[in-house]
Amino acid sequence: MAIKYGRPIESRTRFAPVETPAKAAPSLGLATRLRRNRRADWARRMVRESVLSTDDLIWPLFVTEGRGGPIASMPGVERLALDDVVRAAEQAAKLTIPCIALFPYTDPGLRDEDGSEALNPKNLVCRALRALKKEVPEVGVLCDVALDPYTSHGHDGLIRDGVILNDETVAVLVRQALVQAEAGCDIIAPSDMMDGRVGAIRQGLDEAGFLDVSIMSYAAKYASAFYGPFRDAVGSSATLIGDKRTYQMDPGNTDEALREVELDIAEGADMVMVKPGLPYLDILARIKAEFGMPTFAYQVSGEYAMLMAAAGNGWLDGDKAMMESLVAFKRAGADGVLTYFAPRVAEKLRKS
Repeated sequence: MAIKYGRPIESRTRFAPVETPAKAAPSLGLATRLRRNRRADWARRMVRESVLSTDDLIWPLFVTEGRGGPIASMPGVERLALDDVVRAAEQAAKLTIPCIALFPYTDPGLRDEDGSEALNPKNLVCRALRALKKEVPEVGVLCDVALDPYTSHGHDGLIRDGVILNDETVAVLVRQALVQAEAGCDIIAPSDMMDGRVGAIRQGLDEAGFLDVSIMSYAAKYASAFYGPFRDAVGSSATLIGDKRTYQMDPGNTDEALREVELDIAEGADMVMVKPGLPYLDILARIKAEFGMPTFAYQVSGEYAMLMAAAGNGWLDGDKAMMESLVAFKRAGADGVLTYFAPRVAEKLRKS
């Protein structure tokens, strides 16, 4: 207090009392804090290990005669007429999806025990191939080589007395592959799981002059319960007699998958595939780590249907679950994914 002219006066300046700062939280003494790289969106993007792009997508399409229509077990997916397949390929080009995969719904009247329609140069797949290569040549086209869309019994190969014949089937598959290559197919994808078919198809293609046609082998294809909606889409669920466990892989096996892949690579496969996808990420990771080959996975119809059903019931955020599922493939080592979500994913990636 100051004194002026004999009487004390109070200072006009008042200061707030100084508060003792709260004690800082005790440091754990951590030099490394992983949350620093997660604190902002830009930081998360900068250090992200697995990144999904449109280049990772292959879009499976179902083609049918005449008018198309929805597939009840696969919401949002339709069988497409030939003209609509071309329009879908044009959409793929705009979305920078590099490749589409064709699967036919064959008229039941054209199915027989030997799947002879598969060898018809004017069958549905071959006509679609010619149209696509004429109208949208910049988009790659992958075609399955297997007989199940064409057989009256729904199996991937020839059947006699209840037994799937391996070598006889392989001879037919070579002819099917040649028919598709002549129509313009870029990637032959044997999905039948017959022993020795990759080598036979490679030899057949090379001898016919199709040296540049690639083979993406369904190298580790499991006898899975997740194929049901696909079989509805191609019309084989109603015709399938028995199951496919004598030629597709046992879901309990992992080492066998490595043997399958090793054989297919030795026989001339340019790329290999694991099918189904999410339930077999361990197989995918082992194959990629072991061989370093271009390795793909098929997010099959059952996986798609489950996510769509959960999202439709409000149990999942559909878009987030879709994107997370596809990043999981990349994290496990996939170079690409066949997925029915392809156009939807590509749209989201384009807007992000």
